[in-house]
Amino acid sequence: MAILPILTYPDPRLKKIATPIVVVNDEIRTFAKNIAETMYASKGIGLAATQVNVHQQLIVIDVSPNQEQLQTFINPQIIARKGEIEFEEGCLSVPETLVKVVRSAEITVEALNLEGKKILRSAEGLEAVCLQHEIDHLKGIVFVDYLSRLKRERVGKKLLKMQKSSL
Repeated sequence: MAILPILTYPDPRLKKIATPIVVVNDEIRTFAKNIAETMYASKGIGLAATQVNVHQQLIVIDVSPNQEQLQTFINPQIIARKGEIEFEEGCLSVPETLVKVVRSAEITVEALNLEGKKILRSAEGLEAVCLQHEIDHLKGIVFVDYLSRLKRERVGKKLLKMQKSSL
């Protein structure tokens, strides 16, 4: 397996909209393993294909305490929402930044699994927040897009400064 490079905000490639996956084959399954390995190596709880510069609709999440319950969603769509929750979120593409975001408290997601079969997943709390966060990435939305323009610009400048100092 391979650890993939993660794009960092404000990279414009994070704004690309992902296309649906037409056929779930061995290539997609290998990519899903690589993206999961990248997520675990980066100490994340979710990762979207967009974040590794592959603009296809695939996300992985694992919100279990010991990170032993990997879930893969291909072409995920939120088909039901209920309630609201405010949650402090972080993102592997926006390092060292936490932002409070209001999201749906409960959701139902329709997607394909790694066998290409349709699945329905109902989620609440952290799992619902993580799914919404990763599905946003597939739509070209980064969680800092929920901030005011001024706060977004501050985050972007901070990250560019961090990138320059690490060179």
